[in-house]
Amino acid sequence: MEWQPDEQGLQQVLQLLKDSQSPNTVTQRAVQQKLEQLNQFPDFNNYLIFVLTRLKSEDEPTRSLSGLILKNNVKAHYQNFPPAVADFIKQECLNNIGDPSPLIRATIGILITTIASKGELQTWPELLPQLCNLLNSEDYNTCEGSFGALQKICEDSSELLDSDALNRPLNIMIPKFLQFFKHCSPKIRSHAIACVNQFIIGRAQALMDNIDTFIEVTTLFLFALAADEDSEVRKNVCRALVMLLEVRIDRLIPHMHSIIQYMLQRTQDPDENVALEACEFWLTLAEQPICKEMLSGHLVQLIPILVNGMKYSEIDIILLKVKSEDEAVPDSDQDIKPRFHKSRTVTLQHEGGEGEEGEDIEEDDDDDDDTLSDWNLRKCSAAALDVLANVFRDELLPHLLPLLKGLLFHPDWVIKESGILVLGAIAEGCMQGMVPYLPELIPHLIQCLCDKKALVRSIACWTLSRYAHWVVSQPPDSYLKPLMTELLKRILDGNKRVQEAACSAFATLEEEACTELVPYLSFILDTLVFAFGKYQHKNLLILYDAIGTLADSVGHHLNQPEYIQKLMPPLIAKWNELKDEDKDLFPLLECLSSVATALQSGFLPYCEPVYQRCVTLVQKTLAQAMMYNQHPDQYEAPDKDFMIVALDLLSGLAEGLGGNVEQLVARSNIMTLLFQCMQDTMPEVRQSSFALLGDLTKACFLHVKPCIAEFMPILGLNLNPEFISVCNNATWAIGEISMQMGAEMQPYVGMVLPHLVEIINRPNTPKTLLENTAITIGRLGYVCPQEVAPQLQHFIRPWCTSLRNIRDNEEKDSAFRGICVMIGVNPAGVVQDFIFFCDAVASWVNPKDDLREMFYKILHGFKDQVGEENWQQFSEQFPPLLKERLSACYGV
Repeated sequence: MEWQPDEQGLQQVLQLLKDSQSPNTVTQRAVQQKLEQLNQFPDFNNYLIFVLTRLKSEDEPTRSLSGLILKNNVKAHYQNFPPAVADFIKQECLNNIGDPSPLIRATIGILITTIASKGELQTWPELLPQLCNLLNSEDYNTCEGSFGALQKICEDSSELLDSDALNRPLNIMIPKFLQFFKHCSPKIRSHAIACVNQFIIGRAQALMDNIDTFIEVTTLFLFALAADEDSEVRKNVCRALVMLLEVRIDRLIPHMHSIIQYMLQRTQDPDENVALEACEFWLTLAEQPICKEMLSGHLVQLIPILVNGMKYSEIDIILLKVKSEDEAVPDSDQDIKPRFHKSRTVTLQHEGGEGEEGEDIEEDDDDDDDTLSDWNLRKCSAAALDVLANVFRDELLPHLLPLLKGLLFHPDWVIKESGILVLGAIAEGCMQGMVPYLPELIPHLIQCLCDKKALVRSIACWTLSRYAHWVVSQPPDSYLKPLMTELLKRILDGNKRVQEAACSAFATLEEEACTELVPYLSFILDTLVFAFGKYQHKNLLILYDAIGTLADSVGHHLNQPEYIQKLMPPLIAKWNELKDEDKDLFPLLECLSSVATALQSGFLPYCEPVYQRCVTLVQKTLAQAMMYNQHPDQYEAPDKDFMIVALDLLSGLAEGLGGNVEQLVARSNIMTLLFQCMQDTMPEVRQSSFALLGDLTKACFLHVKPCIAEFMPILGLNLNPEFISVCNNATWAIGEISMQMGAEMQPYVGMVLPHLVEIINRPNTPKTLLENTAITIGRLGYVCPQEVAPQLQHFIRPWCTSLRNIRDNEEKDSAFRGICVMIGVNPAGVVQDFIFFCDAVASWVNPKDDLREMFYKILHGFKDQVGEENWQQFSEQFPPLLKERLSACYGV
C-alpha cells in the first residue's frame, strides 16, 4: 500500500507553512517550536514531500517552502529517517522532476542533491542512470528538471563522480552532456556546459580522456554558440574557456586566435555577467608564460575594451549612492570587513632600504572599491590591465597613452574617474615609461583631489598612492609638499569614502617618505588627531593604521614632548573606552605597538596600564582556551587574536622601553604565560611569543635566564621551516639568547645547531629566514666556537652568500665575529669556499677596528699559507670590484 496523508495532519502542516511566511517574529518562534515537535514523527517528512510534489492546488511558494523545510530536515536528521520514508521521498523526487513549475523543479533538484550529498550516491544506484535517461525525454520540463538536478549534483559531488567508489559514472555522463551542447533550448545548452565545467578545474579523468573531443566540441560550438541568444549559455562558454586555460592551455594553443577574438567580443557583452566571465580570461591568460606571444597582436583591440570596462556602470553609481557629505552617518556593522592582524616577523636591515618584509607575508593590496566588495566588471578590467601592464611593461603605453589624454581631461566625471583608475592600474608595470609624463600628471591628479565629485576625489587618492615612490624621489617642494597638504585636507573630507581612501593613501606615502616627513610632523599630527573626533567606526580603524605607520616611518623623531602631548591623549582615551572583548582593540594595540617602539622613553608615562592590560588579555585568552579544551560543549573557543596582538604590543614595549621594562616584568607573571604561549597549537601565537622572547632577552635578560632550560627545547622544536614565520622568530630568539648566555649556551648547541645547518642548506628558503639563520649560527659559534666550528664546511658557503647584502649593523657584527673565531679553531673548514668568505668580508662598509683586524689576520694568514704565486692564481678568479676592495681595505 502506498503512503497516504491523514487529512487532519495535512491541514496542520499546511497551516504551519502559511504561518512560517508571516513576518511576525512571535509567530516565527512558534513555528520553530512546532517544527521541532513535528520532527519527532517520522512520517512528518512524508507530508512535506507530499505537499511539494502532489498538492497542485496549493500556491507554488507554499509548496516550494515545504520542500525547503524537508531539505533542512534531510541535512540535519537524514540518518534517522525510517527506510520507508527515505524511499518514498526519493521516489517522489524522481517522479516529479518534470513538474511544470520551474520553481518546484528547482526545489526538487535541491532536495535530490542534498540527499545525494548525505553519502547517498552509493546507496541510490538508480539516481544517476535515471536522471541521465530522463534527459532524453520529449517533454521539455522533464529534460530541464533532470539537467537542473544533475548540475547541482555535479557542483556538490564532483570528486565522487570521478571516483572508483561509483564505478566512474562520468565516463558515461560527460559524452552524454556533450551531446546537449547543440540542444535547441538555451536553458538546456546552458545546463550541459555548466555540468561539464564542474569537472575542468578538478581535471576529472573522464574529461581529460575526452579532452580533445571536448575542446573540439567546445571550439566548434563556440562559433555556433558565439552569439548564442541566451546570456547564461554565453557565460558558461566563457567560464569553460577560462578554466581550460588554467588546466590545459597546451590544447587551446592551436585555437587561440579564434578564442581571443571570441573573448574580445564577449568582454563587451551587453550582459554584465557575461562580460565579467569573459574578462576573467585576460586575468588568467596574463599568468601564463605564453601570454606575451599570444596577446601581442591583439593589444590594439583589447586595451580600449578593458579601459572601457573600468567605468562605473549606471547600477554601480546607484548602488554607491555617494552622498557628498555623509561623515555624520554612523557605520553599520556590515560596512566593516574583518581585519587580520599581521604578527611580528623579525627582519634585518638591507642595503638600500629598511628591513624587507618576509617573503611569506602576503601584501594586501586594498582595492579602491571596497564598498562594492562584489567582484564586478570594473574591478576585473582594472585587475586585468594591472597584470597585463606587468607582463608587457612599457610596450603597453603606445596603446594607452592616446586614450589616457582624452579620459583624464574629460568633462564627464564618470569618464574622467575611469581615466584616473587606468593611471593607477598601470603604475606598477609601466612605471619606467610613465616617468616622463609624471611632472605634468601628478599636479593634475593633485588638483583632482579637490574635484566636486567624491568618487573622483577618492580614486585620485588611490592613484596618487601608486606613484608615491616617484613623488618621494623628487625634491620635496616639487610634489611631496603639495601632495601631502592636499591629502591631509582629504583626510578631513566630509565624505567617508574619501576619508578612507585618503587615509590609506597617506599610509602608503608615509612608508615611502619615512624621515622626509619629519619637518611636517606637527602639521600631520594636528590633522590625524582632529580626524579622531570626526571619524565613524570603520575609518577610525584605518586612522589607527595611518598613525602606526607614521610612527614606524619617523621612528624616534616622534619622541618630542609637543608631539607626545598631541598624540597620546586621544589614543589613551580610546584605549580606556574599549572593553577587553572588543575587536577594535586589535588595530589600536597594533598602533600603540608602533608608537611605543618609536617613542622609546617618551612612552614611559603610559606604559604601566598598557603593559598590565596586555598581560591580562594573554591570561584571559589562555584561561578561556583551557576551559574550551576541557569542556568544548560548555565553553566557546577563544579568539586568539587578542593574545597575539597583546604579545606583539608587549614586544613593542620591550623594544621601545629597553631596560625600563624590567620593573614591569618583575611585577608580573609574563614568563609563566610566555611558556604556555610558546607551546600553543596556533602558529601565529608561537610566532609572536618567540618575537617577545627575543625582545625580553635584549631588554631584561635577568628575568629570562632562569627559564632557559625549559625554553630551549621548545625553541628547538620550532625550527621547522614549514612554518616560515614561526621558524624565523625562533631562530632569531636563539641568536639573542646566545649573545646573553655566552659560554653557558654550550649544553643547548646540540639541540639547535643541526636544524639550523639543515635550514641554511635548504633550496628555496625565503631570504629573511636564511639571513636570520646565518646570524644565529654565527652568534652560536661566537659564544661556543669549539662546539660549532667542526661543522664549518657544512654551512660556510650559504652563510656567506646570505649575509653579503645586509647592511652593517650589530647583528651582522656579532655573526661575523663568530665566523672569524670559528675559522681560528677550524681553518680547514673554510678552505674550499674561501672566495665566498672574501666576498662576504668585502660587503662591509665600515667594520669596527677590532673586527677589521680579525678580517686582516685571516686574509693575510691564508695568503701566507698558500704562497704568493697560488694567491695570485686564486685572486685572478675575483670579480674586478672585489679585487679592488680587498686590495684597498686589507692590502691583499
